[in-house]
Amino acid sequence: MSGSNRPALSVQHPRKLGFIPSGHKINDMQGNLPPEAQEKREELQDLQETAQQVAAQKQQAETTLEESETALDELESVDEDATMYREVGELLVKTDYAEAQEDLEEKVESLQVRVDTLGKQEERVQSQFEELQEELQQMLGGAGGGGLGPAGGA
Repeated sequence: MSGSNRPALSVQHPRKLGFIPSGHKINDMQGNLPPEAQEKREELQDLQETAQQVAAQKQQAETTLEESETALDELESVDEDATMYREVGELLVKTDYAEAQEDLEEKVESLQVRVDTLGKQEERVQSQFEELQEELQQMLGGAGGGGLGPAGGA
């Protein structure tokens, strides 16, 4: 990684996940770090950004999953002979009950896999963050040297 000047990050999701104790930012450690420590600090920043992106994607997938499950539940109360339409871009296209049900079931299944995958990715990012944080703290002379406390629990 290069020694570029990165702006301070205001992180919400990693803090909620227990990555960084409240009141701390990775840039609190900036000062006069050795090059190896500076590189680790930048890696921590990259992991923060990744954690934010993964958390946002997971939240969006969970919301879409809930909406799709609700639609599937509502479909059960619809008469199978009712005229139905589905959205295709900007158009509404006529569809039948069986096709609508199959499409929704496939969408729910796909979204469940996506949410599970993002959850595992979130756990991996947290684990990588904690390992890197520990390496940096050891590099700086123990737990007190880096200005970051324990990662905490998620």
